[in-house]
Amino acid sequence: MQLTPTRRLELVSGRAYPALAEEIAACLDVELGETNLREFPDSELHCRYGSSIRGVDLFIVQTHAAPVNDSIMEMLIMIDAAKRASAKRITAVCPYYGYSRQDRKSTGREPITAKLVADLLSAAGADRIVSVDLHSGQIQGFFDGPVDHLTAAPVLVDYLRREATDGAVIVAPDAGRVKVAERFSQQLGTDLALVHKRRPSGSRSEEVEALHVVGSVAGRCCVVIDDMIGTAGTVCAAAERLVEQGATDVWAMATHAVLAGPALDRLKAAPISRVVVTNTLPLPEERRIDKIEVISIARIIADAIDAVFEDTSVSEIFGGQNLL
Repeated sequence: MQLTPTRRLELVSGRAYPALAEEIAACLDVELGETNLREFPDSELHCRYGSSIRGVDLFIVQTHAAPVNDSIMEMLIMIDAAKRASAKRITAVCPYYGYSRQDRKSTGREPITAKLVADLLSAAGADRIVSVDLHSGQIQGFFDGPVDHLTAAPVLVDYLRREATDGAVIVAPDAGRVKVAERFSQQLGTDLALVHKRRPSGSRSEEVEALHVVGSVAGRCCVVIDDMIGTAGTVCAAAERLVEQGATDVWAMATHAVLAGPALDRLKAAPISRVVVTNTLPLPEERRIDKIEVISIARIIADAIDAVFEDTSVSEIFGGQNLL
């Protein structure tokens, strides 16, 4: 007996952000599979796939949105259920990777929680990870299996080509973002500037001091590029310093709109005219202040899923510019 193997792509979603998964499914021209997620009275989670996934190439889409711990646990349960249902290959698609900022020990007696999350995903049965704009490149090394690192740069650069004025300058809000900001400036043919920041000793982690600006910003529109806007302390401090140095307009641009705690109030009060983010995280209409514009990254994720399924190059989607 001789069998001709067939391959089947199956896309499923957790409950953290089903709208994004539906948009990705539409780009791939597939239907989302049923996961039948539910909670028991004691809040324990349960998952049962609605149809056979034996031998399929399964992609589980679950961004680690707040409450982050619930989103991660739900994804682990979905992966475990798929593994026990004999899925051939399981890819965890995490547009926003939870705990990504805890990627090293900055003081004693701290965890490296980004590594812990990687271990949990691997132990649950994930064969591959797909994520967008990780906080740092070292997170890729936390996994023993393959990691496909995507970037929102193509859609953000296209936006700037359409909307930014001549003479705009790309600004890195701290030293850690210089490499990314430099790529933006090279693709757009603009100048680059840097804001030197520090966190006061003994202060809370969201407190930031912007000390000085390196580069010419006077009389120009400044676009501050970051991977995420958490409590908005960094980007707002950078904006205030840029205006002090003579910038005529300041935009903030980031992949992940975490917008936790005082973020919205800070953005409202800051000298920032536009806040451009992607939809890696859900942002309800009631939290979309007038300054915020959301652009979709679904097509990029869909193209990456298609490349993984077809065993073709993911980095070619970005021209090799998706490495940190």
